[in-house]
Parts: sequence; C-alpha cells; structure tokens
Amino acid sequence: MDIQHVTVIGAGVMGRGIAYVSALAGFTTTLVDVATDQLDDAQQHIEALTKKGLDRGKLTEKAAEHLLGNLKTSTDMPASVAKSQLIIEAVPEQKHIKQQVLETVGSHASLDCVIASNTSTMSPTELASFTNRPAQFAVMHFFNPVHRMKLVEIVKGLETTDETVTAIRAAAEQMGKETVEVNEFPGFVTSRISALVGNEAFYMLQEGIATAEDIDKAIKLGLNYPMGPLELGDLVGLDARLNNLKYLHQTLGEKFRPAPLLETYVKAGRLGRKTGRGVYDYREKNRG
Repeated sequence: MDIQHVTVIGAGVMGRGIAYVSALAGFTTTLVDVATDQLDDAQQHIEALTKKGLDRGKLTEKAAEHLLGNLKTSTDMPASVAKSQLIIEAVPEQKHIKQQVLETVGSHASLDCVIASNTSTMSPTELASFTNRPAQFAVMHFFNPVHRMKLVEIVKGLETTDETVTAIRAAAEQMGKETVEVNEFPGFVTSRISALVGNEAFYMLQEGIATAEDIDKAIKLGLNYPMGPLELGDLVGLDARLNNLKYLHQTLGEKFRPAPLLETYVKAGRLGRKTGRGVYDYREKNRG
C-alpha cells in the first residue's frame, strides 16, 4: 500500500508527537481532536519542537518548512479519516473512548485504509472489532517522547493480515523508527516491564525505602536506565500509568496491583509534568 496521508486522532502528548514524526517523514498529516484549544496547544508545541530542532542543528530549514507544511489540524474526524491511507488512534486509554473513535473511523474510512491504535495495553483483537475491518487493524505502539524514542511495537490481533503489518512497519520505518512484532497478550512486552518497575518504585517511595530522587538515581546509575521510573511516570502521566496498571491487574493478576500512593497522587490531581506536579514539582521550573 502506498501511504501518503496519515490521520492521527487525539492531540494529547502522544498524538502530537506522532503527528510531528509523521509530518517530518513526508506524510501529509492531519491531527484530529474534538477540542480546538487542545489542537492549538498541540500546534504550538510542534512549532516549538521544530524551532528547537532548527536551533540545535537537528533539522534543516527545508526539513522544518516541509514538516510544518505537511501538518494540519481538524475537528472533523469523518472528513479527515475519509482521505487517509493510515489512521492512528491515540486517544486516552479508556475503552469507551477508543470504542467511540474506532467505530467512527470504521464508518468513514476508505475500504483499503489501514487502522492502528497507539494503545500500550489493550487487546488489538477487541479494538479491531470496533472498526468492522479487523484484517486491516493492528496496534502501533509509540513511546514518549515520540521524536526521540526509536521503537514502535507492532501487535497483531486475531485477524490482522500480514499485508497490514507490512504497511504499518513500512510507515514506522519511514518515520525513522525500528519495529518489533509482538504476539497479542496484555501489556505486550514493554508496558508489562515498565508498569512493574514503575509500580515497584512507588511502593518503595510509599514504604520510605529512599527518596524519589535517590530511587531514580539508583535505577539510572545502577541499572543503566536513561530515566528513573518515577521521572518516567511523571513524563507519561501518572493517570495513564494508573490506568495501565488497573488493566494489567485485572487481566494478569496481583503482581500488577497499583501502589496506594500512586492512586492517592492521581486523586490529588498530581499527574506529572502536564499538571505541573507529580512525584516531582515542576511549577518553579515552569515559571523560570
């Protein structure tokens, strides 16, 4: 399949990151969201990221110009998906939201369109059923921050065809990513490991084993992680981490039971970088 137009649905942290690498790769890219303020914020973020790439010599003037020229935003999902060869759903990890989006996609996308979800935990077989075209559906799991992280996990559902996997792999590689193919199972590979490590770090923080700073420092220097698990939780969003853990706890058992301290932070609205405070406080940095 010749993919030229990509639609990314959901202008949150992951959606805007996927839209950035898609437009940079030369795809005509439409970023869709129901909220105009979210789209405006995403556009500003992408423009700032592009400028930073220029300032650091990571992008040429021509590449930056093409990137921004390839990107548009829209609140009209049916019209946007109708002209796309690849649709990537990147809405929050809540089944009812994904179901509503994927049903709309299935009703308006072209018959030969490939559909992917950026879910980090949910069943591709179940998500595919919402589209009424399961053969053309797979999970395309990006990582945050999308423009830096090299991996995309491709996870097939029960009826996903080899042609669909080939098309998704080709698109990911054009975006500068490396891919792994994973058999369907809750949490895939990376989310299961990341959820376990991040949750255990919260249990250690809750038990007073060490400060958050020292837990993260120990993991980074002792295990050669590029980022500590508590820092990573703040980056991806503690609400997203909690949702993943709840799903894995439900599907895989007690070892994934969320740490009570994590649940408390989410209840308090301490969700990480996006709210200015999570395990760490980013408010002073934001003011500076």
